[in-house]
Amino acid sequence: MAAALALGSATSWALPGKTAATIETEAPEPPSSVVDAEEERAALNAELFYEILVGELAASEGALGDAQAMMMEAARTSGSEQLYRRGTELALQSRSGERALANARAWLEAFPESRDANRYVLQILVALNRIADSASYLKREIALTPSPSKPATFLAITQLYNNASDKPLAADVVEQAMADQLNDTSSGPLAWATIGHMRLGAGQKAAALQAVQKAQALAPDTGAVALLSMELLEAGVPDTEAIVKRYLDKNPSAQMRMAYARVLLSQQRMPEARQQLLVITVDFPDFPDAWATLAAMQLQTNETGPAQASIERFGRLVPQIPAGVARSAAQSQYYLLQAQLAEKQGRYADADAMLRRIEDAPNLLSVQARRASLLARQGKLKEARALIEAVPASGPSQQRLKRLAEVQLLRDADQPAQAYALQAELQKQDPEDAELAYDTALLAERAGKLEDMERLLRGIIERKPDFQHAYNALGYSFAERGIHLDEAEQLVRKALEMAPGDPFITDSLAWVKFRRGELDQALKLLETAYAARPDVEIAAHLGEVLWTMGQRERAQEIWRQAQSLNPDNSMLRETLRRLGVSL
Repeated sequence: MAAALALGSATSWALPGKTAATIETEAPEPPSSVVDAEEERAALNAELFYEILVGELAASEGALGDAQAMMMEAARTSGSEQLYRRGTELALQSRSGERALANARAWLEAFPESRDANRYVLQILVALNRIADSASYLKREIALTPSPSKPATFLAITQLYNNASDKPLAADVVEQAMADQLNDTSSGPLAWATIGHMRLGAGQKAAALQAVQKAQALAPDTGAVALLSMELLEAGVPDTEAIVKRYLDKNPSAQMRMAYARVLLSQQRMPEARQQLLVITVDFPDFPDAWATLAAMQLQTNETGPAQASIERFGRLVPQIPAGVARSAAQSQYYLLQAQLAEKQGRYADADAMLRRIEDAPNLLSVQARRASLLARQGKLKEARALIEAVPASGPSQQRLKRLAEVQLLRDADQPAQAYALQAELQKQDPEDAELAYDTALLAERAGKLEDMERLLRGIIERKPDFQHAYNALGYSFAERGIHLDEAEQLVRKALEMAPGDPFITDSLAWVKFRRGELDQALKLLETAYAARPDVEIAAHLGEVLWTMGQRERAQEIWRQAQSLNPDNSMLRETLRRLGVSL
């Protein structure tokens, strides 16, 4: 409104230090043609002022369709870019995508050099999922971007197309729009990194790897390329790990090394992740994330002394984090780590006191679930369930989360029958939810309800034939029980077709081979799976195959490695108990 009023009253401004009387006395009488022009302009400004005022009043009353029409008429009459922008914004507020697009295009037509107008058209087209139509506007946006701003623009491109329904098409459009940048030594690496992100988002890992190689050829050891390489590594493309390591050797960065450590953690490569964290704590001792993550690892492996030292160091760094959301989150993390340490040491009252200090309201359910877990460990399961039940729930989705938290509590308390009964109630309320049905099937198996487990998994396969986990779970269950081994292999191989090289599905196939007595094949598959993902449960299987083949020293070595990763793993403990092995 302020801008509109200023525009409407522009003709009434007086000259500084003058009054209307002195202007009239000093100024010669203007020619009649000038008077006519000034009167016409004044009338036009008055009309514009009226249109803008009525348009804004209509907007304030919620009549956004009328408001945008009036604003666009005023924009065409005055040739004001500000009014074209306002008309486009009002159309967006009215949730009329096509009208907003028409207004933005009219704005761009009136001001063909306007980067803002082009950007509006581009963003609206992508929001309307008209990806192919956005290509020329994206190319123009890149061309209009000054060189120093290109990194930020390229990053924004990946975010802009993130919700495109046809991600391969979006990747094609971005690559075509960036064609002029790809051989430039300054912008080329960033352009290829952007294309790589798009290809990876589209599931085109080979094309993403090719983008990394193209970028490396232009400028080795670029930060954006190292980040893309890390994403590919996390997605199961090991060829890029050398790029990440070389970048870290030449460019010490706590953030990049921390990102690499997290990738290693996600792949269960615990010793390597720990090494990266130790490097950070030495080179960047005031980097709090490394101390917190190291403490969590040490707690997992029951290293309570080192964990306590890491937690205390993290706690001293929390006040140095800028006030706001980040510090609040770090403070909550500190209390949670202290609670986990106290729980490991059997100090349940201290653990509960630490959890009570967490004031993060959005995480109230997770905090109360942790407190409930403490009660359950003390044999107070009834009180634990009541604690979760007391958490407020404002709608069906939050009520469901409460029930799932209660299911997890019962599962951890080794009450599979009660956990399954509660989970089955949830599954009946939403029978089409494949993930929920899958979790229910796994609980049914733990509760000894094998017919229910098989029925649920076969139902998922029928409704959602691309749900690989259902094939794998059913095949593994048959193998574990030594039944239907031909079908078990077919199911697991079907899952492997959907996720080639997946270490957990490879482990299932190895277990089928083991049950058939094909030990050499089982060993080869398990060694491949364990090399790709040194997981505790894969290690339990690998050790058992080695033990059966008489390679007992190597079996014990594998089991010790697994025990160092997670000494509380139930499968590992059961395997050692069943075979009568003491490490």
